[in-house]
Amino acid sequence: MNNTEFYDRLGVSKSASQDEIKKAYRKLSKKYHPDINKEAGAEQKYKDVQEAYETLSDEQKRASYDQFGPAGANGGFGGGGFSGFDGGGFGGFEDIFSSFFGGGGAQRNPNAPRQGDDLQYRVQLKFEEAVFGAEKEVSYNREASCHTCTGTGCKPGTHPTTCSRCHGSGIINVDTQTPLGTMRRQMTCDACHGRGQQIPNPCDTCRGTGHEKRSHTVTVKIPAGVESGQQIRLAGQGEAGFNGGPYGDLFVIIQVQASDKFEREGTTIYYKLNLNFVQATLGDTVHVPTVHGDVDLVIPEGTQTGRKFRLKGKGAPSLRGGAVGDQYVTVNIVTPTGLNDRQKAALKEFAAAGDIQVNPQKKGFFGKVKDAFDEL
Repeated sequence: MNNTEFYDRLGVSKSASQDEIKKAYRKLSKKYHPDINKEAGAEQKYKDVQEAYETLSDEQKRASYDQFGPAGANGGFGGGGFSGFDGGGFGGFEDIFSSFFGGGGAQRNPNAPRQGDDLQYRVQLKFEEAVFGAEKEVSYNREASCHTCTGTGCKPGTHPTTCSRCHGSGIINVDTQTPLGTMRRQMTCDACHGRGQQIPNPCDTCRGTGHEKRSHTVTVKIPAGVESGQQIRLAGQGEAGFNGGPYGDLFVIIQVQASDKFEREGTTIYYKLNLNFVQATLGDTVHVPTVHGDVDLVIPEGTQTGRKFRLKGKGAPSLRGGAVGDQYVTVNIVTPTGLNDRQKAALKEFAAAGDIQVNPQKKGFFGKVKDAFDEL
């Protein structure tokens, strides 16, 4: 591993901005999420993307990673020795520790607006709803901006104050004396918990968080032609942002119920048609169901099991619009059972007319007894 691998995992350059890194992470995490992607290796790729984003989204960790590789991001030395310190006291060591633990370098503004978290919701569709599209109302609980304080976390009429301990940075420096000298590291401020502000008079509704759990309902327009596993993004329907940031997004994941008649692959629909041997032999006109309504299908004489008929334009529409797929009807000839004497005589006459030798097995005593019980 080198100090470009985390960038490669996200598909961004080393000069990528935080917005570019976040967009790449959101795209890849959804692509490889175990609940969505069932392919082999997807879960490991999801973990790799999470690891890369955890480092590169933190300016402090990113700076250490760029300079020292994975060891810097993890707070280790990476086995590279100590070349580069000047030997004059412990100043060189302090520089190394400073790089590891955030001495210098850009710091994230804890009061900057941040977008809220994304949410997922699974919608069950009937087979026909997936083919033709539908509108669904979905209700779920989400973190919303507090209706009392409008997200400030403060009682109405009051305001937050700058944290006196970290002076608004959300981070404090902690010096520790070690045999190697003074080691400085940065920690989240324990007074404001990294917010950079304190709320002397917290809101009674949200208790200072600025958020409250609320039920939310939204109408989802399902386009015609969707399939299981696909998702629809609804911007701004996720959880509330922070410090005035926008709401996150809602990702609606489609799950289509199986049909008791049809099977579908993309825009093509398949149907299995059972025929008796008389229909297959002499030919017939039969009613065949499609998602667009029943149609008449002409069965030519001498049709064999497995023959396929194409019903043009009776499939599912393309999700991108335009063309509609076809339906394929596969014939399955059903052998009759429980024939009466007249039917058996007709078949024997048929065999004789075609010079077909047939030697039916005669049932013994136990076979006749079994048939008698089956009729009860």
